[in-house]
Amino acid sequence: MSFLKHSIRWLAGAATALGLVGLTATAQAADPVKIGFSMALSGGLAANGKAALLAIQMWADDVNAKGGLLGRKVELVHYDDQSNPSNVPGLYTKLLDIDKVDLVVSPYGTNLIAPAMPVVMQKGRTMMSLFGVGVNEQFRYDRYFQIMPLGVNSANAIPEGFFEAAKTLNPKPQTIAIVGADAEFGKVTGDAARKMAKAMGLKVVYDRAYPPSTVDFTPVARAIQASKADLIFLAAYPTDSVGLIRSINEVGVNAMLIGGGAVGPQFASIKMQLGPLLNNLLGYELYVPSPNLKFPGIEEFVARYQAKAASQGVDPLGYYVPPFVYAAMEILGQAVVKTGSLDQTAVAKTLHAHTFTSIVGNVRFAANGEWEKPRVLMVQYRGIAGNGLDQFREAGRYVILHPKDLKSGDVNAPYRPK
Repeated sequence: MSFLKHSIRWLAGAATALGLVGLTATAQAADPVKIGFSMALSGGLAANGKAALLAIQMWADDVNAKGGLLGRKVELVHYDDQSNPSNVPGLYTKLLDIDKVDLVVSPYGTNLIAPAMPVVMQKGRTMMSLFGVGVNEQFRYDRYFQIMPLGVNSANAIPEGFFEAAKTLNPKPQTIAIVGADAEFGKVTGDAARKMAKAMGLKVVYDRAYPPSTVDFTPVARAIQASKADLIFLAAYPTDSVGLIRSINEVGVNAMLIGGGAVGPQFASIKMQLGPLLNNLLGYELYVPSPNLKFPGIEEFVARYQAKAASQGVDPLGYYVPPFVYAAMEILGQAVVKTGSLDQTAVAKTLHAHTFTSIVGNVRFAANGEWEKPRVLMVQYRGIAGNGLDQFREAGRYVILHPKDLKSGDVNAPYRPK
């Protein structure tokens, strides 16, 4: 009898213990998948950062509506890096050590991504990178993946289209001026432009980097004008781009082609600020409303984004950053599902091994984490009248010069904005 009582007590205790284990396992399974990142929500890159954040939130909402990742809800943990590279290492240390995020995404932009890399590498994390140019050339990290369609030689992708357009000019250009910010993006893009200029046999008659704190670009424009360069290649960030383009026009700089690597004209607010000053400028874009760029789902995404952007005060067009940021999250989510876990080594291997579908087309990563095939557009802005927004929804405002398989017209020269 005592043996029977003992057995009953033992079985009851075991059942209770198993029940607690089951409850614990269920609770753990229900824990959210935390995805951490910093984002420029204030400072010079805030317009881009806010648009990127909205795209990430849209993806998280879409995934959670379908049951989350691995049966767990997705939770976003993010901080404002204030567009300041010095803030980034501390924020990523906090995300990994204190917030204990499961996955990390980079900040927006080259200048902010680079300082995140040492922290991410030290922790052995896989990172989806948002709009970095040439970042992994210095780190060579095998768990870095970049969503901007720059190709294996990422530093070359933006200036390449500018120089390909220049090669079609007649008479042939002889000289070039190269100007950019003394910061990561300006250095990487400017270095690539110098190499291409040399390969093309161009004489560099002006080559200067200005401090990122520069406000008055009139002296820069006058120096460029004095150089009498046939081509003027710009490698600037948004605020700088506006100042440079305005000053170039106010001074009356004459050249066959101007532009190439200016970040800023891709965004609706800057398109509207500059208006007709964009005419005949060469700018790089990643997506524009063109019959050649109708990837499955992208038009629907843009329409949804624009409806949300109108009430949130972010880029109302959303052609540049949002589709690719959403695609980055799509790909990261697909990799987790294919892997079946959040193991960082395994997720990285999956990202290297597969071609992924997204709203910006099929994406396959090269060994260095860049797209295997580049797809940066070099466009010439045309027919812009006034500063209204709706005109920039029209395909005719963007003549695609490069790449050849997406080309929609030939270059106009010389540069005459008005």
